[in-house]
Amino acid sequence: MSENKEPPRQQQTSKGSLCSTPDTMGSAMATVLRWLQDVAAGTLLKTRRTLFQVAILFCILVLLLWVSIFLYGSFYYSYMPTVSFSTPVHYYYTSDCDGAALCSFPTANISLLKNEKDQVMAYGQPYRISLELEMPESPVNEQLGMFMIKMSCYTKEGRTVSSVGRSTMLHYRSSLLKSLSTLIFSPFLLTGMAEQKQLIEVELFSDYKTNAYQPTIGAVVEVQSKNVQIYSSQLRIHAYFTGIRYVLYNFPLTSAVIGIATNFVFLSIIVLFSYLQFIWGGLWPPEQVRVNVMMGDNTRFQQRKVEALKRIESASMLKETDIPPSDIGSAIDASEFQGIDTVQELSSEKPPVTTDVSAADAPDITDTTDSSEEASHDSQAPEGQNSSDTLDGSLLPQTEETVLRQRVGPWMSL
Repeated sequence: MSENKEPPRQQQTSKGSLCSTPDTMGSAMATVLRWLQDVAAGTLLKTRRTLFQVAILFCILVLLLWVSIFLYGSFYYSYMPTVSFSTPVHYYYTSDCDGAALCSFPTANISLLKNEKDQVMAYGQPYRISLELEMPESPVNEQLGMFMIKMSCYTKEGRTVSSVGRSTMLHYRSSLLKSLSTLIFSPFLLTGMAEQKQLIEVELFSDYKTNAYQPTIGAVVEVQSKNVQIYSSQLRIHAYFTGIRYVLYNFPLTSAVIGIATNFVFLSIIVLFSYLQFIWGGLWPPEQVRVNVMMGDNTRFQQRKVEALKRIESASMLKETDIPPSDIGSAIDASEFQGIDTVQELSSEKPPVTTDVSAADAPDITDTTDSSEEASHDSQAPEGQNSSDTLDGSLLPQTEETVLRQRVGPWMSL
């Protein structure tokens, strides 16, 4: 019978092991899945946090870059004066006299203001002022020879601050050169694409500087010849730069890169220090801060009260032990030094006591202590209590103490 029962048990055991195997595998798979889920959640959280920080950093850098460009542009616009200024010159003259020649010299009044309010020339900046004359190669101009050009600069009040005169003439060209030039350029001359004229440039001022107290707002140009023939005329003002202005004008790209980079680094340092100040509380260790601690009347009074009680107890104990009177004072002083910690603990634990007794009505502490000592000779505890109650009515003046404290910063926890 026993042999017949063993095989079913073995079958049941094998069936149980087969059933437990899927459960174990399922729990293991569940654990792995949970771990993968936790890892995925943590990775996603870190990724989101990292992307958020990168986005904030990118926005800050873009903002700093735009601010740097704006600062450099503002500096360039305010520091660099007008590089070149050109204006047409329109001459006026009188022609009411008899004869082919002009009755007066051609004269022009030129304004040196932009939009009728801003000055063209900056204070202290040297400028080159020249006059361009477009003159035909006519026989009248060829026979004219040399003639004078005069320029006078004036202020807002009409006062002349500078005046100059320069001579000029047409460039000489021989008859053979004129014939060859006419033959070669005949197609252009016939179609009107070219003209027989010369462009003459007369330098009036080579280093003109306007005065800050008497700024130049206009100029009068006069051609001192009554037979001159002019197609058109232009007054040109060009600035000569030195130092930083020379670099900004002649190397604009390099100066722009250096200026923007300098502004960007400076602003980045400021933002970094501000961030460290906000996160860590500062870059340097804190200094010792001197704090004035005002101790109230009640606190000081409680300390004096406890000291008086201590003296009373010490005196009573010394008399009970038959110590000579000469040694009582030294023993009391020693006991007072030993009880300093106890006095401080009691004064810190006891709440402040508010009394309505004025300082004028309060008895002296020494008299109260003496009466307390006499009461201790008679071993009467109630009198000692009354003396301590009498101390409650005394008010001591408020005192000021200085305590050194150290401000704790977040970097100390690192």
